[in-house]
Amino acid sequence: MKKLILIFFFACQFVHAADKDSTYLYHFRHMEFPEGLGKCDACGCSATGGSMGFSSMFNNNFVGLRYFYQSYTSKDGIFDNSPKVDENFNTIQVWARVPVSKKIQVSALLPYHFHTRERSTGDENISGIGDMTVIAMYSLYQTKKDSTVFTHKIQAGGGVKFPTGKYEEANNLGSVNPGFQVGTGSFDYLFLAEYMIKRKNLGLNAMANYTIKTENEKEYQFGNQFNYGTTLFYLFDLKHIKLVPQAGLAGEVYEENTQRHQAVSDTAGDILFSRFGIEAGRKNFSIGLNAMLPISQNLSGGNVEANYRWSVNLNYSL
Repeated sequence: MKKLILIFFFACQFVHAADKDSTYLYHFRHMEFPEGLGKCDACGCSATGGSMGFSSMFNNNFVGLRYFYQSYTSKDGIFDNSPKVDENFNTIQVWARVPVSKKIQVSALLPYHFHTRERSTGDENISGIGDMTVIAMYSLYQTKKDSTVFTHKIQAGGGVKFPTGKYEEANNLGSVNPGFQVGTGSFDYLFLAEYMIKRKNLGLNAMANYTIKTENEKEYQFGNQFNYGTTLFYLFDLKHIKLVPQAGLAGEVYEENTQRHQAVSDTAGDILFSRFGIEAGRKNFSIGLNAMLPISQNLSGGNVEANYRWSVNLNYSL
């Protein structure tokens, strides 16, 4: 019910903004398409967007709110016959993207997490501010839009995830899911590359990023993470609104965690998602919806199963 209320609230705000002014979408005439799919830890403890992106489809420079939800099923214990429990990862995120020069753009994301574990003995809840992430991207190459049938754009950059979220060692005791946290307690370092090709209103985006994770004060270290993905999108330029549907694939690969410099068994894994979404824009506002469904997965030795992810965001262009 809470999720439906959030969707309804964002949708109403968008419609209200659209009805204020019947003029055409002036602020979107020079729109840029999406530039990246993003990254997140396997089970949400420091998720920045569940591979749903660091940027808006419409607002090249923006500030906004994003809610995303991740559903998992995992064993309630370390034994083969341990019962399974449902785990729900909820995140409300303040995010923004601003240019600092002609070729450099900076994105910042600050999440608030509220997660629930539905055990037979009762629900377990944790909540709090998560880990803040700051990312800088540099434009290596971009063709002029009027110089060729196809336009290309290549970006590369990096960022830092700060340990602003709290890591509780007790949340890992007796659980196969080490991601039931609001933070990792560590500084992590991201390296990203993105490529986009467009022809008129049709485009294709590809991305890859790698996160180096460090040990926290509790001597726990989440494994490094590699993400990749591609998205096909198309702009429908309608009379009073612009729509950009998209579809693609997103993959995540996780290395093994360590505790006190010893490998933690069954913490490595990989997953491949299908990804679908749409974003609508009018004047200074845009609203977006995204969903991800697993195609194949092997998380924590098969002890953790990802069910689905979805998100909704509302942005205001600067």
